[in-house]
Amino acid sequence: MTPVLAGLFVFAMRVTDMSLDTLRMLFVMRGRRLLAGALGTVQAAVFILAVGAALRGPLNFWTVAGYATGFGAGVIVGMIAEERLALGHIMFRVYSLAGGTAIAQALREAGYAVTEFVAHGRDGRITVVNSVVARKDTQAVQSVIEHIDPQAFVTVDEVRPLRHGYFGQA
Repeated sequence: MTPVLAGLFVFAMRVTDMSLDTLRMLFVMRGRRLLAGALGTVQAAVFILAVGAALRGPLNFWTVAGYATGFGAGVIVGMIAEERLALGHIMFRVYSLAGGTAIAQALREAGYAVTEFVAHGRDGRITVVNSVVARKDTQAVQSVIEHIDPQAFVTVDEVRPLRHGYFGQA
């Protein structure tokens, strides 16, 4: 195999390896044991192929460059793949001076579980709206909030439901 082809092979193996590694770690953090284990098995085999190809014969620029750039590209590809899979739940926290109750009502009408309460912020009385939604519904929930109160302060956190509760079926 020519050095350039070897570098391209190592790059492709490293992109695959790191994409799987990134997905595996995200699934570990979400408690998806079997999926994380299966990905880890495949990832280990791909890693051995990548390292074996990179270390076959004397090191050259192409295999080292393929290994290093494949690592970075693989992390990015893994993150994009995980975003597209959109597994799990997120918690929207909406802080609104004027539209909190309307946001809560609109989200309820759309089938999402919502908890709202009154709080006191820097500018006085505000409504805080909490809603745990499937990650695949992120854009829809953002659109509802933006439509009703474009000035609302919104945060999002990763959620791992522990037990009980209603998550809605939007």
